[in-house]
Amino acid sequence: MTNSDNPFAPGGSAGSYGNQTVDFGATPANGTANAPAGAPVGAAPGALIKDTTTADFQTDVVAESRNQPVLIDFWAPWCGPCKQLTPALEAAVQKAGGKVKLVKMNIDEHPAIPGQMGIQSIPAVLAFVDGQPVDGFMGAQSESQVDAFIDKLVKQSGGGAQGAAIEQALAQAAEAAAAGDVNGAAQLFTMVLQQEPENAAAYGGIAGLMADHGQPDRARDMLDQAPEPIREAPELAAVRTRLELAEKVAQIGDPAALEARLAENDSDHDARFDLAQILNARGEREAAADHLLAIMKADREWREDGARAELLKFFEAWGQTDPATVKARRKLSSLLFR
Repeated sequence: MTNSDNPFAPGGSAGSYGNQTVDFGATPANGTANAPAGAPVGAAPGALIKDTTTADFQTDVVAESRNQPVLIDFWAPWCGPCKQLTPALEAAVQKAGGKVKLVKMNIDEHPAIPGQMGIQSIPAVLAFVDGQPVDGFMGAQSESQVDAFIDKLVKQSGGGAQGAAIEQALAQAAEAAAAGDVNGAAQLFTMVLQQEPENAAAYGGIAGLMADHGQPDRARDMLDQAPEPIREAPELAAVRTRLELAEKVAQIGDPAALEARLAENDSDHDARFDLAQILNARGEREAAADHLLAIMKADREWREDGARAELLKFFEAWGQTDPATVKARRKLSSLLFR
């Protein structure tokens, strides 16, 4: 699809980011929506949905995801939001007609896997494709939000074409942002929002541009005013985490001094941890992840597994489908399951 074929492509050339004033336009208006009432968690019939155990996780999730995407739903009987999310997941998976499967794991009975995968609150859902985790979300979602998540997952794994024009516009916006064309990216994100006011990727995209280019206060305001259905979406959570990480980096200090400390003592985990945060702020994501993984490999107990906790924050900030996240998560899985 070319720009001329895409109804969301900008009509004219967009200015490059540099000394220009970036025009993000008006902050999208807040929207409201009510999530459907929940139903009790229960087993659903059919091969598309099943419960799993620690012993069967490798077969039910990792191996099975080589045939089609698999969602793993981490839940517990005492979790109220789980009782809302699980029926929505089951309905969406049945509606997808075999393009995706759902596997449920009770974390009270099987705590090892969620602990190793960094699941810190429930409900939590991870999507596996070709044996690797590629996306996910936490918290209760409406059935329409779950439908959208599955549609996106199936399309990314080669199984659908819904919303091709919008997906193309979002891809072009991401490319523009990566190339430094912030005005062009903002224009594309805004055009998507004109068609889909609750598109989390576009909404988070604009907030992320603000956060990354000198307007953190506007980014926070935009996140606070987000439409209710997408307020807790991963794309918006990523921007919140980026803002938090940026505040931390501002207090760390001189990266050259940290590198000098590591040159003298390769086991200076404090210096390596701080340097990872600075590298992340610079956009050197793979290097940042590798420093945290090096700490984990040397000492899993350091700061009560603090390197892994920080790496999970990076994943949230980068987005679950970012190439750096995917690559680092694979390394993390290899480290945890070797």
